[in-house]
Amino acid sequence: MASDEVNSKAYPLADHELTTQILELVQQACNYKQLKKGANEATKTLNRGLAEFIVLTADTEPLEILLHLPLLCEDKNVPYIFVRSKQALGRACGVSRPVIACSVTQKEGSQLLNQIQAVQRSIERLLI
Repeated sequence: MASDEVNSKAYPLADHELTTQILELVQQACNYKQLKKGANEATKTLNRGLAEFIVLTADTEPLEILLHLPLLCEDKNVPYIFVRSKQALGRACGVSRPVIACSVTQKEGSQLLNQIQAVQRSIERLLI
């Protein structure tokens, strides 16, 4: 698969601008301890009703290992979005390893609330 090709199952896919916005928010969420990294942790936040939104990566191989997440998100009514690069998501999560999925979680009185809501709205616009 060429690096600019994206698996058609990776939908909705954030454009460059939204990706930048999401990765910055993920970075801040990491600093505010409002981030769970990895597909398993993301699944747990969804099941516990803690997820604000889920970020998945389109360059995951095989992509099927995280395709249970969009279904779960739809069940729980949690927005989700794909970004192109697991390497970039890993960096935004503050780790040197690639991260294929992460969950931005809820927190009482969070300073990130406005940014989280802005990203949620952007994701919803993509799904229309």
